[in-house]
Amino acid sequence: MRVLFLEIDTESDWAVASLGPGFLAAHLRAHGHEAGFLRVGLGMDAPAMVAAVREAAPDLVGVSLTTRQWQRARNLLGALRRASNVPVVVGGLHPTFSPEDCLAAEGVDFACLGEGEGALLELVQALEAGGPWPDRPIDNIMAKGSARPKLRPPFEPIDELPFTARDMLDERWGVVHVSTQRGCPFPCTYCGARMFDQLYAEAGGPAYGRRRSVGNVLAELRAIRAAGPLNYVIFLDDTFTIHHPWVFEFCRAYGAEFAIPFSLHARVETVNEKLLQALAAAGCRHIVYGVESGSERVRREIMLRSATNQRFRDVFRWTREAGIMATANYMMGTPGETLAEMEETIALHHELQPADFGYFVFYPYPGTALFQTCLEKGYLPEDWRERPAVHSRSILRLPGVTPEQIEGIYARWTEIRVAATRRRAGDVPAAALDEAEGALRAHAALG
Repeated sequence: MRVLFLEIDTESDWAVASLGPGFLAAHLRAHGHEAGFLRVGLGMDAPAMVAAVREAAPDLVGVSLTTRQWQRARNLLGALRRASNVPVVVGGLHPTFSPEDCLAAEGVDFACLGEGEGALLELVQALEAGGPWPDRPIDNIMAKGSARPKLRPPFEPIDELPFTARDMLDERWGVVHVSTQRGCPFPCTYCGARMFDQLYAEAGGPAYGRRRSVGNVLAELRAIRAAGPLNYVIFLDDTFTIHHPWVFEFCRAYGAEFAIPFSLHARVETVNEKLLQALAAAGCRHIVYGVESGSERVRREIMLRSATNQRFRDVFRWTREAGIMATANYMMGTPGETLAEMEETIALHHELQPADFGYFVFYPYPGTALFQTCLEKGYLPEDWRERPAVHSRSILRLPGVTPEQIEGIYARWTEIRVAATRRRAGDVPAAALDEAEGALRAHAALG
């Protein structure tokens, strides 16, 4: 069979594609099936997308979706169904935690809950043989009108998965994206990554969290280098620095063989000066830290994050001293957070002095603990399913703080970013700087 994976753009004309289809396509190809890729850019309307799908002539369409992608995807898949009977399966974070909503939409036939390699292969084999429903339910796959499926055990050993199909990622300029692990052990209430671990824990089977061996990761990098340019590596793991023995082994081996610049995501609880120095020596040039709030109470009581502000100050200083650029991510408008605590985040930012930063208004993603809080306390508006998932304004009805006040804090962050951009500009011509500021403000408005 031929499976066509759609990448639904929602924020920009190009960004790296969802990583999931890269794993899925490689697994399907290893079992004799075909896999294609279609990026549905912002300029591609529904008729153009339908025409492109028809030209590709797939037997099955697959779409990996976050909540931010869901509204546009729903409209496009409805248009596809009105023009074609090709079956559609959706997977990823949003379908895993909102399968009923996805399957209620026109044009969606199957939702994959959790990990997809074995489930999608079995679905493809069943469709090829004449269809799995209703006599042959497939673990992890939910169909329209069917009960929630059982979860199959996570794929083991993870080193036996084929390397990511790079043509599914739409990578450019030798910048590649690599995942070394699945699962996240931390209990952050705003994040869907942790909920995968909880989903599998509730099923009573093996733990979802697994990590590839250092040798397997290096073998993939060798394969990438042999196939084309390899100029920069972005490790997409939620927390690359979880297990120090693995990280030190990686640093020694990667630094000796590659020493190509790379970036990663880390938590301040999982790094120290020695580890940061080892990462820098191996080629690490950039680390993204989730600061989220400058209020220790908000982090501890609302987000279930225990790090102190002093720990953040120390780690950002250690990171600079190691010669690594640090990016900080901040969040505002979480349930229970006061306006004064949002101001604390701005104050901590000025202390940390990160090289770059991102800032986001909290959105309650289905499946997360804070989504459940918002649901139970009536913070969600009645039409929340129809509202876009954006990070520039709050959709919540929170006691003690208004959406307009949160939007005002967000606007403050935009002005901080504009000022920082102008300070760093140096001798850039005024016209170019004005153009850059306009693009920055436009991006901020998108959230």
